[in-house]
Amino acid sequence: MIEIGEIPNLRAAQAYSDYLKSQGIKCVLEPIPQGVIILVATEDDAEIAHKVLEHFLSHPNDPRYLQASWEHGDTRNKIEYTSSSRPIIKQFLANSGPLTFIIFISCILIFGLMNLGFASQMYSAFSYFGATANNQANEFWRFFTPSLLHFSLIHILSNLLWWWYFGGKIERYLGLTKLLTLLIVAGTLPNVVQYFLAGPNFGGLSGVVYALIAYVAVLSVRRPDCGIQIQPALVVITIVWMVLGFSQALPTATANGAHLAGFIIGLVQGWIDSRKSPSR
Repeated sequence: MIEIGEIPNLRAAQAYSDYLKSQGIKCVLEPIPQGVIILVATEDDAEIAHKVLEHFLSHPNDPRYLQASWEHGDTRNKIEYTSSSRPIIKQFLANSGPLTFIIFISCILIFGLMNLGFASQMYSAFSYFGATANNQANEFWRFFTPSLLHFSLIHILSNLLWWWYFGGKIERYLGLTKLLTLLIVAGTLPNVVQYFLAGPNFGGLSGVVYALIAYVAVLSVRRPDCGIQIQPALVVITIVWMVLGFSQALPTATANGAHLAGFIIGLVQGWIDSRKSPSR
């Protein structure tokens, strides 16, 4: 099955499903905590369903959808639902793309090696310029690789959770190129900012995560047809966390410069991409 997007309201999802049915497209609805995921069977159906979803989200009260519900709706509610109890690994793979998966596994492998007696080797290999004595000026990967370093279990769990959730959505709905652009820009420039603000001893994917949150926040407002949504409360919490970090009110050290730079990058990239038609 090919995932088309999410609709936050079950009743609206049923109306959308009825309209697809009127067009000869079989639609599967999979309930999730945030609403309903829409799936279709073929690439041809997916292309039509994407166009319909874009119009439906912008004009949900269009008479054509009401008419389709009258003609094709089933009061016995026989809409086909997939099981919401799929194995965790299958759910993980279904909600991520190749790039999401590669970064996820890379962070886990590096973190695992750091905790199996290779911490100094991993830090020496991936830390920013000047963090260790043997850095060379031509080791250009060091602009990015600190993003793959994590120093505690809660650090890596929180970052990878949001990377998988939002990164996976961006890659599946908008394509690998969009996510790769965010990863490269938000995985390098925030590191440069953090270096000039606090020195070379830092690491983590949080600069990228802040960029993803800001990016999705912009798209969910300016291009809701993309099918990616974010709860406003999460955006507020993200901003409050940044403020607390800069005020040094948090119990642990945070890469405040990387967070702020990543958030700004996400806002800018979201604004740029929201001016274009979504592509896969």
